[in-house]
Amino acid sequence: MIKLIALDLDGTLLNPDKKISDANKQAIHRAREAGVKIVLCTGRPLMGIKAYVDELDLLQAEDYSITYNGGLVQKNKTSEIISQKVLNYGQIVELYDLSKELNIPMNMLDLESVYEPEYPQGRESLYKSLQSSSLPFVEKKIEDFQAQHAFNKVVFCIAPAVLDEAIAKIPADFYSKYSMMKSRPLLFEVMHPEVDKGNGIAALCDHLGITADEVMACGDEENDLAMLDFAGVSVAMGNAPDKIKERASFVTKTNGEDGVAHAIETFVFA
Repeated sequence: MIKLIALDLDGTLLNPDKKISDANKQAIHRAREAGVKIVLCTGRPLMGIKAYVDELDLLQAEDYSITYNGGLVQKNKTSEIISQKVLNYGQIVELYDLSKELNIPMNMLDLESVYEPEYPQGRESLYKSLQSSSLPFVEKKIEDFQAQHAFNKVVFCIAPAVLDEAIAKIPADFYSKYSMMKSRPLLFEVMHPEVDKGNGIAALCDHLGITADEVMACGDEENDLAMLDFAGVSVAMGNAPDKIKERASFVTKTNGEDGVAHAIETFVFA
């Protein structure tokens, strides 16, 4: 029996117009009426998904979201933190030195802001263009942060061809020291080594007393793989790459064909 449904946003719950279709909303409403928890699971901060939380009315006392790719689990209504994994200042300095070696821009995020340290000449960050964080952008040099400052994630955001060339040059040991993944063609994210969507869902399930086999997860990209691996029912979108589909137990319709609604009807109400 499915007790929790974890939903990625872009390419999954959202259609190509970045909207939640009526069919998806109706299926989610039916699932909630049946006692199933709906949890949005995204790389964005909670503030960046507020419009979708409001639209789906996920504002009851026990409604949660998993943000920063699993690095933060919060209650939607109060922002109370259930679980959090952060990067420390020393790690930020190491990653900024890496960004300079790779000649790509870097941004850091905490719960309040997106920070803009000095970028390489002629290579501005494209992160503002994504319009997905809803956090204010603040220009601040790395050396101006306090040593105890905690960061939720780092992003490298630049044209896909430039980004892919840079990713290929990242030393292998960084992948053991950090959780690193490409979440969009122009976006590479770096977090605490224990951060992924699977661990975020696991932390929430532990809090709620829900087991993995009672979870359905829906996703379409590399940063969704960990939650697909965790969930008892793993659903890849029809628009997902083949490597994502191969890791899922079920492939639903595309995000333009109400794939989330199809999965809910198949596994919650069939």
